[in-house]
Amino acid sequence: MMGMGEQVQWRLHLFLVLIIFGCAAANTSDLDPIVGRSFIVWLHGLGDSGPPNQPIMNLFTAPEFDHTSWSFPSAPPNPVTALDGAVIPSWFDILELPVTAASPNAESSVLEAVQRVHAMIDDVVDGGINPNNIFICGFSQGGALTLANVLLYSKTLGGGAVFSGWAPLNNSTIIDQIHPDAKRTPILWSHGMDDMIVLPEAGEAGVRFLEKAGLDCEFKAYPGVGHSTSIEELRNLVQWIKSRLKTVRFEKECK
Repeated sequence: MMGMGEQVQWRLHLFLVLIIFGCAAANTSDLDPIVGRSFIVWLHGLGDSGPPNQPIMNLFTAPEFDHTSWSFPSAPPNPVTALDGAVIPSWFDILELPVTAASPNAESSVLEAVQRVHAMIDDVVDGGINPNNIFICGFSQGGALTLANVLLYSKTLGGGAVFSGWAPLNNSTIIDQIHPDAKRTPILWSHGMDDMIVLPEAGEAGVRFLEKAGLDCEFKAYPGVGHSTSIEELRNLVQWIKSRLKTVRFEKECK
């Protein structure tokens, strides 16, 4: 048996070992996750909410997504002009439905929604995630908001994925506001050709606008798909994001 002095000395030694290795582990956890970490936000459509869309995560099973964080925010209740002022979950006001290539936009309402999403993205970047590993995705109204967020953000993001969306900003005024770094963010645009809510012509008009603005946009049309997301579209999203993930360490800018 150890004497009293030996017990005290042994406990002190054990305490120091735990402190040293505990600090080392803490320091490692503070640094290593920055490498390869990614963030995906999914913006739902009109009248929906975030939680029902969470099963989308189940498709992202590749090892590249082991350190991916997700956010499925919910839009606040707002009156929607196209629905006679009905108050439902809505990121911004929609002036008419179905959405066509010629539909007017409630731009001031869109810009307010953009500010809320940008604040969330800024927090993620401040947390140490490389902006190149941040992906904004959205369906319908959420897809339109995705596009607006990418165009008006001041950094190059990993990508923006638009599903059955449209360009919700006035094309004649927005081009001059697009930051040069934002123009390097790739866009994936998926649209069902049988969509009767956001007509395919609205999606095609948005793609033409992006090309005119100098952004890289990959457009995929899905025959037989209405106003919804198909499993084929989502599987393509998985591969699209996977191919764009960065593994370099991100050093935050000094403020």
